[in-house]
Amino acid sequence: MHDETIVQAVRHWVETLVVGLNLCPFAKLELVRDRVRFATTTAATEGQLLAALEAELALLDADPAIETTLLIHPDVLRDFHDYNQFLDDVDALLEGLGREGVYQVASFHPDYQFGGTEPEDAENYTNRSPYPLLHVLREASLEQAIKRYPGVEQIPAKNIALMNHLGAARLQTLLEACFKP
Repeated sequence: MHDETIVQAVRHWVETLVVGLNLCPFAKLELVRDRVRFATTTAATEGQLLAALEAELALLDADPAIETTLLIHPDVLRDFHDYNQFLDDVDALLEGLGREGVYQVASFHPDYQFGGTEPEDAENYTNRSPYPLLHVLREASLEQAIKRYPGVEQIPAKNIALMNHLGAARLQTLLEACFKP
């Protein structure tokens, strides 16, 4: 699979689901400003993925023009349970590098499932992506955006209501459309 095809699928997801459905009211501005980095890694092991994440953090440190990175890792952590466990390693990496509070990593996976939900529940689609990925965010920018957005605490409930209204079948169709040219 080519990096370009993978990036196109994830970009389509961001444009149609994340921005198009307004799941993240902060995403559109950065996408329009072309400050979102779509990066793929050929990592095949968790150790390689941590190294790729560390390199992305260094790149963000060096280049303030990049607001956020979507680190797409199609060849590792395809199983959601393994992916979810790996997030502890991500937190440990941030802490070990002294980057906790500077960056945070949001999690997205094709089989994302919130605790207390069933796999087929529509609300899981708020965090379902075409490929497993780690979304690296600058905390200072996120805090500024939150301050400017009234009712930020209502976003999760609004998203869940929207997902339930659209239904899992329609959301799955939208997600599958990411893979079409």
